[in-house]
Amino acid sequence: MSTKATLDKAAAKIGEVDAAVTDEFAERRHSKPMQLLATASEIGDQPQLRLISGAILAAGLFGGKPRLIRAGFRMLLAHELATAAKNFVKRRVDRTRPRSAATRGEAKVRPGHNTAKEVTSFPSGHTAGSLAVAQAFAREFPEYRAPALAAAGFIAVAQIPRCAHYPTDVGAGAVIGGGTEALLAKVWPVDDK
Repeated sequence: MSTKATLDKAAAKIGEVDAAVTDEFAERRHSKPMQLLATASEIGDQPQLRLISGAILAAGLFGGKPRLIRAGFRMLLAHELATAAKNFVKRRVDRTRPRSAATRGEAKVRPGHNTAKEVTSFPSGHTAGSLAVAQAFAREFPEYRAPALAAAGFIAVAQIPRCAHYPTDVGAGAVIGGGTEALLAKVWPVDDK
């Protein structure tokens, strides 16, 4: 079997898993628990993450706490890097969101330049931003790493049952968020003072 055939077969299998997981939640996405989950996961949207990061920065500035200042600034930078990387990919890939896909074909990742929200599912921006911000915070406050990453994980996973994203969208968002924050950490290492 050729490499291309192997990759096509793997992509088809991943697509089947994406579809099966989405089908599992599709009928329940309008239920009260799913609506509550969707509302809670909105903390991972861009304005909310900027507000949280800015609030930590402001608390550090007003309280004279250098560690909080660094954490807030690092969180803002990590978020903006993750958002830029996510947008770079979204502008080149079309994929209809699970809640809007009428056919299996619309769920496939394909090259494109669409900017409509419902056709730019890949990758998950909530996931990319949340993970980048959580990791950036944890760089300055490693004692809170577990709860910060748990919150980011909740936001990421919540995108699947609310049918905003496929599992592979969430995975790609995690790679982008984690990767961009790790790059920032290489350029701006944590000062242990």
